[in-house]
Order: sequence, then structure tokens, then C-alpha cells
Amino acid sequence: MKLAPRIVLEPAASTADLNTLLHDEARKLGLDAIGIARLGSSGELAARLDYFLKDGRHGDMDWMEENADRRGDPLRLWPEARTAIMVGQSYAPPTDPLDALEQSDRGVISVYAKGRDYHDIVKKKIKSLARAFAAKSGADVKVFVDTAPLMEKPLAMKAGLGWQGKHTVLVSREHGSWLFLGAILTTAELSPDAAEVSHCGSCSRCLDVCPTKAFPAPYQLDARRCIAYLSIEHKGHIAPEFRTAIGNRVFGCDDCLAVCPWNKFAATATEMRFAAQAGTDNPPLAELLALDDAAFRQRFAGTPIKRTGRNRVLRNALIAAGNSGDRSLLPQIEPLLDDDSPLVRAMAIWSAKRLMSAAEIEPLQARYEPIETDPEVAREWAMPVEGHAA
Repeated sequence: MKLAPRIVLEPAASTADLNTLLHDEARKLGLDAIGIARLGSSGELAARLDYFLKDGRHGDMDWMEENADRRGDPLRLWPEARTAIMVGQSYAPPTDPLDALEQSDRGVISVYAKGRDYHDIVKKKIKSLARAFAAKSGADVKVFVDTAPLMEKPLAMKAGLGWQGKHTVLVSREHGSWLFLGAILTTAELSPDAAEVSHCGSCSRCLDVCPTKAFPAPYQLDARRCIAYLSIEHKGHIAPEFRTAIGNRVFGCDDCLAVCPWNKFAATATEMRFAAQAGTDNPPLAELLALDDAAFRQRFAGTPIKRTGRNRVLRNALIAAGNSGDRSLLPQIEPLLDDDSPLVRAMAIWSAKRLMSAAEIEPLQARYEPIETDPEVAREWAMPVEGHAA
């Protein structure tokens, strides 16, 4: 009788072996930070989220409210999960991004968006890390990179990657305020890292620098006043009270991140410069204002900017143009008074009024106001504009 071959089972990997694997693989993949947190229900986290939502501070980001129960507790997202493996990828810029605010002829793009979409880059790396971990541990894994109702910053703090600063962004002693975050949830039970504590002390630079006063208190953000929210997430018209403060920011805002003192320890993240194509860095306003939908899609293909869409970006670029004082932009602004998008038409009116004299505006208003069908755009024709050209 032929005997069946003997099967030799490989001994299960120890927690120490798995920890070493995670750190070694993360290093090979070019990830800059990694830590482990044990999962458990947090009443405090859920309460903070509930307060944020009930006060309406999420603006029109309805997706936050729709998934509030799962967002406040990772175990509602995946009850079988036991551990969160949190990773960070630095995107520290080579120069101070606030210097670009002085270039009024250019539209300032937030550091994170100046090139290829970080979701694609970071998620690919984390999936590779998760596959290696699953193969070694035999545990189930799920990968998250800002695409599911998972509150990554509190978990990253619990895993020791950093702490949530007074501007609510994660701050790292090694990477400052410049970390993309991702998570691997797993059914494996791993030894957790020590949680980080706040090192903000009495510093309030991030709160003081905010152009629109979006922080009602330290560690609290009102997204409805945040330029990053207004210029990216907000789908409607931007209220007049925020337009001058927006300056020449056309996509996001780095002010509160850029002034963080912990940034002095952050090395420039050369790998994550993202350069998707030449010229992504703070393009001229004249170029942005000339983009139709097809040109916009081609210009920003593969970047986070494309997801926001041409109309919202041109809305922002028109605000920047109105703040620039540059009358040479008028040939690009005037055709947008008849654009298909109400968002664009409204801000073309505001921008033109800021740069033109009353005598120059009068024939344009006589031409376009009587045929305007959108009530909010019509209101722009009726509203006085502070800073009207003489």
C-alpha cells in the first residue's frame, strides 16, 4: 500500500515575527511610518463625531452623516477585526508653500494635490503590505485609504504615529503635519504600540494663521469656514464673506499645516513629489480660466483636482482673479459671464466687478442680467462688491 506523503506544517508566525515583517516590508515599500493599535469601541470618539455633525460643522459633506455609526466605531465597520495597522507616507514639500500666496497671478494648489492622486500611490503600497502580512499570518485583512467611514487620525494617534494637533491634522515628531494615512484592519491580534500624546503645548500658530477663522476652539474645526472644504468639497456658491480671504488659493489650503513648528524635523519627501505632468505646480490663473471641460480633464488627469471638476476649480480661479487686481485677466473672465455653469457665471460677475469700473460693468450687466435664469447668479449682479475698481 502506498503511503500518503507526510505534510509538514510551518509553525505559526509569532507576534514578534509579524511585527518585524510589517516594519521590514513598509520600509521596502517606501512607507515612512507604521504603528499598531488594538481595536475597541470608543464612546469618546463617537461623542466627538456626534457633536461635530449635530452642530452642522461638516457642511454639505453628507457622507459623513450617513455613515456616522460606523465612522465612530471601527468595529461596526468590521466586527471581526481585532487590530489596526496604521501607516503613514510623508509628502513634506521642499519649500514653504505659503510663499506662493504672494504670486497673485498664479492659482495656489495644496501640496498634497500637486501631482498623481495619493489614493492610487499609497493604496498600492498598503495593499502590497497587506498581502505580505496575510500570507505570513493567515489572518484576514482589509485595506483603507480615505475611501471608507474609518476615522484614521484617532487610530494613527493610538498606534503612535503622531497626535491630532490643534488644527485637527495628525502631527508627527518626525514628519510634521505632512503625512498621508492608510489603514489595514485585520483579524490578527498583534501587540499594540504605545499611543502618542499631544506635544502642541501652548503653541497656537495653526489657529492664528487661518484666514477664515475656521477653528472655533483648539482641536475643533468648522469645515464650513475652511478654505480646503470650500474650494474642494463644497458644491455650491462660496459666500461673499470668504472670497477675499481665499486670496489666490484655487484648490485647498496649507496655511495651518505649513506653520506647524514640528515641520522643521520633516525631510523633503522626494518620492512623493507626484509630478504627474509638467506645470502642475501652481498654474497661471490665465491658463486655468481658459479651460473648458475637456481641456480641464486632460490638464489634471490622474490628480485629485480632476475629481473636483472643472466648474468648481474655475469658480475658485475666478475668486483668485478677482483678488489679484490684474486687469490683464479680463479677456479670460468676460467670456465666462455666459458659461454653462452657474458656479462659474456667478464668480465671473464677482471677479469682473472687482477688476472693472462701474462704467465698464454697466453694459455687461445690461446684456447678461436680463437673460439670467439662475436666482443666485442674478443676485451677484445686484450685489455691491467691496474693492470695486474706480
